[in-house]
Amino acid sequence: MNITEVVIRPVEDERLKAYVSLTFEDALVIKDIKIVDGKNGLFVSMPSRRKKNGKYQDIAHPINTDFRKMMEDRIFSEYKEVMKEYGSEINIERRALEEEEKSRSAY
Repeated sequence: MNITEVVIRPVEDERLKAYVSLTFEDALVIKDIKIVDGKNGLFVSMPSRRKKNGKYQDIAHPINTDFRKMMEDRIFSEYKEVMKEYGSEINIERRALEEEEKSRSAY
């Protein structure tokens, strides 16, 4: 399954670095994937919801490590490009607003 689009929306937060949307085969999109700065560096957190018991459960996630690695490699590659292009805080905020407006107009 090929990733046909990656949208990175940087945020200004201490740990949360960006929201990501992935489109597969121009047919399926997964939104609200997060890039988080953890103890051991950046990692990808899949979209989740809080259950009644207070624990979180992933809504969507890769089934095997090869697919997870392919997703993470693509996400981090795109994230690095976005951060090069929109490295300053002012540009990050502007880019996030532009992406938000763009996604609103698509629906």
